Amino acid sequence: MRKFNIRKVLDGLTAGSSSASQQQQQQQHPPGNREPEIQETLQSEHFQLCKTVRHGFPYQPSALAFDPVQKILAVGTQTGALRLFGRPGVECYCQHDSGAAVIQLQFLINEGALVSALADDTLHLWNLRQKRPAILHSLKFCRERITFCHLPFQSKWLYVGTERGNIHIVNVESFTLSGYVIMWNKAIELSSKSHPGPVVHISDNPMDEGKLLIGFESGTVVLWDLKSKKADYRYTYDEAIHSVAWHHEGKQFICSHSDGTLTIWSVRSPAKPVQTITPHGKQLKDGKKPEPCKPILKVEFKTTRSGEPFIILSGGLSYDTVGRRPCLTVMHGKSTAVLEMDYSIVDFLTLCETPYPNDFQEPYAVVVLLEKDLVLIDLAQNGYPIFENPYPLSIHESPVTCCEYFADCPVDLIPALYSVGARQKRQGYSKKEWPINGGNWGLGVQSYSEIIITGHADGSIKFWDASAITLQVLYKLKTSKVFEKSRNKDEKPNTDIVDEDPYAIQIISWCPESRMLCIAGVSAHVIIYRFSKQEVITEVIPMLEVRLLYEISDVETPEGEQAPPLPTPVGSANPQPVPPQSHPSTSSSSSDGLRDNVPCLKVKSSPLKQSPGYQTELVIQLVWVGGEPPQQITSLAVNSSYGLVVFGNCNGIAMVDYLQKAVLLNLGTVELYGSNDPYRREPRSPRKSRQPSGAGLCDISEGAVVPEDRCKSPTSGSSSPHNSDDEQKMNNFIEKVKIKSRKFSKMVASDIAKMSRKLSLPTDLKPDLDIKDNSFSRSRSSSVTSIDKESREAISALHFCETFTRKTDSAPCPSLWVGTTLGTVLVIALNLPPGGEQRLLQPVIVSPSGTILRLKGAILRMAFLDSTGCLLPPAHEPWKEHNVPEEKDEKEKLKKRRPVSVSPSSSQEISENQYAVICSEKQAKVISLPTQNCAYKQNITETSFVLRGDIVSLSNSICLACFCANGHIMTFSLPSLRPLLDVYYLPLTNMRIARTFCFTNNGQALYLVSPTEIQRLTYSQETCENLQEMLGELFTPVETPEAPNRGFFKGLFGGGAQSLDREELFGESSSGKASRSLAQHIPGPGGIEGVKGAASGVVGELARARLALDERGQKLSDLEERTAAMLSSADSFSKHAHEMMLKYKDKKWYQF
Repeated sequence: MRKFNIRKVLDGLTAGSSSASQQQQQQQHPPGNREPEIQETLQSEHFQLCKTVRHGFPYQPSALAFDPVQKILAVGTQTGALRLFGRPGVECYCQHDSGAAVIQLQFLINEGALVSALADDTLHLWNLRQKRPAILHSLKFCRERITFCHLPFQSKWLYVGTERGNIHIVNVESFTLSGYVIMWNKAIELSSKSHPGPVVHISDNPMDEGKLLIGFESGTVVLWDLKSKKADYRYTYDEAIHSVAWHHEGKQFICSHSDGTLTIWSVRSPAKPVQTITPHGKQLKDGKKPEPCKPILKVEFKTTRSGEPFIILSGGLSYDTVGRRPCLTVMHGKSTAVLEMDYSIVDFLTLCETPYPNDFQEPYAVVVLLEKDLVLIDLAQNGYPIFENPYPLSIHESPVTCCEYFADCPVDLIPALYSVGARQKRQGYSKKEWPINGGNWGLGVQSYSEIIITGHADGSIKFWDASAITLQVLYKLKTSKVFEKSRNKDEKPNTDIVDEDPYAIQIISWCPESRMLCIAGVSAHVIIYRFSKQEVITEVIPMLEVRLLYEISDVETPEGEQAPPLPTPVGSANPQPVPPQSHPSTSSSSSDGLRDNVPCLKVKSSPLKQSPGYQTELVIQLVWVGGEPPQQITSLAVNSSYGLVVFGNCNGIAMVDYLQKAVLLNLGTVELYGSNDPYRREPRSPRKSRQPSGAGLCDISEGAVVPEDRCKSPTSGSSSPHNSDDEQKMNNFIEKVKIKSRKFSKMVASDIAKMSRKLSLPTDLKPDLDIKDNSFSRSRSSSVTSIDKESREAISALHFCETFTRKTDSAPCPSLWVGTTLGTVLVIALNLPPGGEQRLLQPVIVSPSGTILRLKGAILRMAFLDSTGCLLPPAHEPWKEHNVPEEKDEKEKLKKRRPVSVSPSSSQEISENQYAVICSEKQAKVISLPTQNCAYKQNITETSFVLRGDIVSLSNSICLACFCANGHIMTFSLPSLRPLLDVYYLPLTNMRIARTFCFTNNGQALYLVSPTEIQRLTYSQETCENLQEMLGELFTPVETPEAPNRGFFKGLFGGGAQSLDREELFGESSSGKASRSLAQHIPGPGGIEGVKGAASGVVGELARARLALDERGQKLSDLEERTAAMLSSADSFSKHAHEMMLKYKDKKWYQF
């Protein structure tokens, strides 16, 4: 290993230099061991980073708007985000740069534009006629605070109410202020001594645009005459106003107040309200006023041609309804329906058939924006059922604790998951179609299927179809079904490992080809699932208990107690698999009263009905040891071809044969090294200092077996082949740098401790996370407690593969590669029995190979390449239905068949070598196998650390994609590890991003950007180019409905709607210019289709140019028609004039 030492020195010399030639020298292996060149096709130009779509419920919503003609819904949030929803599959996300909360949204109905008012007193005009909406204009108010906006239908003048009680008027075309201002002191009575408060409502009379109704917070309402610039009527009530709504005839309006009352006023009777209603107040018998209730935050007054009007309101419940959920009240005639909501109501809107305020409204639905949900109520059906929501807004139904992303899945997977998920759908929804159906879908240019799996705090797992930048839930699995639930609230489960969410999912391992699923939960439990289309009833849930200890200790199980169901050591000639038991060790205490041999959760003892879909194959639980709870699981892997599952934590590693239901391997991390442990470790008893989340080493047969014998094959002889001269020198070298490595490992470990403590937080959905220790407060990725000892080395990565386990191997064989948080990779060889019945009778023999590889930083990911540089996927079985009895012929075939890998490695010639790709927090290495020479090496980051690394396929090639804690996204070619992309994307602002970020094939990636939303992005140039075509269109040309008929008599006697020439009133010529210091106009960046960030294809450009030409042609033809009409009318006018002149030519004035 002299070359190894020289190379270390070279690395040290070249670390400071950044020239290209030295970089190349660092990546290449020293001469003499040069690897055969592999042609790499990926280049830097194949990569480009851009956000694609955002899915999920808008986090912290604050405003709502609806375009009744375009049928588009807009939601604004407290972080300045804007989400637009059209038909299912048409969604759009935009962001205000300031990040200020959106307080109000107003559509320019059927114009393809939207005005947003923000808490920083800015107004923005969004252009929705492009696939990626952009801001056309902004207006910043400098001296006044915006409180309410109103834009009348088909008007270009926006009324803006302020905190001072004034109303300004903005031209939405030019985004400039009019000189016309309604001052608060002119609006209220001169005799009034107090300020009326901020403007909380503005609306024009539906029948007379010249009359403006202004609501002030204090309870004063003013009907302002815009032409005469004075107040016509003033209405005063001694309770604060929250909202106002007109009856469509313009003769009455309704106000909602802070004492839970509604007042209905006649426009011409300002003295007192026509009617006062307290919808939820208790009516007192002696005629006294009802008891005050909570404020009615909003009211809407909607009329129908054929029946009574609807009064719809939020809030107003009586104060004695403590603990009652938020409600929406629908009053229709004499009936009052109170609809309870799961979360508090942010806003609601009534969807009506007409956009005209002066016509019968004909309401058909109410859209209710809740704090964490969007609900649509059908007003046309009895009982007011809700519509089934087609948008993927339930991501956060329970807080997301982890997620995985799979692109290019087998084509039959999504239909299979959809078919079992379709049976889970709830009943009782409205039978009508979802009414928000505007916009058009984009072109689906992606042909491959994508699946996202989310794990949740309540133990549920959701499978989502994420193909072609859409998202739809396919299937939901509840992992907590296998456990007994505590009946009383006071009765705690017999675990102190977590305070709440004992079933929370921490890690998901899924094999798409075989459909095997394995999860690790927060209570140190692992569940293995098989997919089946048949329903089964499991009489006894198969389970195993594993005792992972921190050291070989003398803790003995008291006599007379049942030992955990663990098989005899694998080293013996014929290990007997233990028959699965439902719950073998009910409870036990060691001699000094400490809890011992008890799992954290109790598995159900009654038969379990398992619906089609994922069905429990085996439950594995780590048990308490000597009063210490088991440590949480930090890594997990399942392999369907081998029938094995393996998991590790900061104490050690356990491997289980899920076909035989037997534990094969149960070792402490220290024992994996054997005699080659490079660290001096202080043995410590778990009892010496009590930790929040527990104990030590491993003990599968009550400490009676020597660790080396425990997993040694009967035929393997010495399991430690580290006796060659080179390897001895390597050990000497490691001995020399032991002090440095100890310091380094302490540093890394403490980094991980800090990280993982934060990583463990499930989401920000729960308050006071920083203060209160939460359900994930213990490590998800590594040892959090007692980090000061190097001996707390956690298992951080596991990978099954068919490869060369030792330098001397001539052919690949099944193996498990184990990575630890201290940067060590250890290899375990697997000896599998033949397939068929033999596989269920003969033991799997597991033996450490003695191979040890070292990297800087915790190991994150491993993968294997063949000699041509192609990825070797882990071996897997194709999926088959296992609940159907097999035919005899099939059984015969099975007997003869070995569980061979579907990967190309099984057909490899013996002479061909392989490459192991290993990515750690700090660096990546490509190791040539079987020689174990380092072929290529790349130091990914010096100052930060990698949070996620994935080996993914892209453009018929493969690369390593990394996301660093400093916000950089990087990709490297394989096998040479050439840097291809390095983009600063986003800094690690919270641990949710670290916990959920993942890359997948075809240049796709995602992370949880908020507790309720998934952000998807791409690092593929091709996807960036096609993105513009894939995105849906929000605006579609729709004709505005005809205005309501005035009728003959109304026209004759001056009834019906009165129009107002607002241009004449508010224009510069009559009202003058507004004060320049009042507001500042800011031109927006967004007139151009598909803003600079979104790359657009040539085809798209041509299509847009064609569209623009068409529009121009249409406008020109309209102009021609109009010109022709004007010419003909001018012609007829001249004829009439000539006739009149001839008629009266010779008459004297007195003859007229």
